[in-house]
Amino acid sequence: MVLETERLFLRQLTPDDDAFILELLNEAGFLENIGDRQVRDLEGARRYVADGPAASYVQHGFGLWWVGLKDTAEPVGICGLIKRDALDHPDIGYAFLARFSGRGFASEAGAAVLDYGRRALGLARIVAITKPDNDGSIRVLEKIGLKFDGMVTLPDHGGESRYFVSDV
Repeated sequence: MVLETERLFLRQLTPDDDAFILELLNEAGFLENIGDRQVRDLEGARRYVADGPAASYVQHGFGLWWVGLKDTAEPVGICGLIKRDALDHPDIGYAFLARFSGRGFASEAGAAVLDYGRRALGLARIVAITKPDNDGSIRVLEKIGLKFDGMVTLPDHGGESRYFVSDV
């Protein structure tokens, strides 16, 4: 386990999370707001974990983490830090299954990840990006203390994104 909140725990993703990852990456909200990762089967989901989050754990000491309910251990989403080549600072990222939306899980996990990045990893600046019209994500970022800092265009990211910053 990496983190624990009142209702959630966060841990590293493993190949055994393949069915959950397959479901999450193919939900309409993920496809619309984050993008199509071309994950269509369990093998693709395992490859996504290995090439993305698991590789990031080794290279950076952080990545996207599995988020589950403490009382049932049911997976609800992913949340963590990503180091993109096109950004100078790590950014907070998250995605939650639609059936768990509206319960504050993104804000709860996001606040914990932001605190962990500052306290445990010593990151002075953590940023975030979101599609300009992703109102739900914008509300989450503002709720956890990030401030809008302008628009950015990242390579292979589908146009302009809102750019948020958080400084200690």
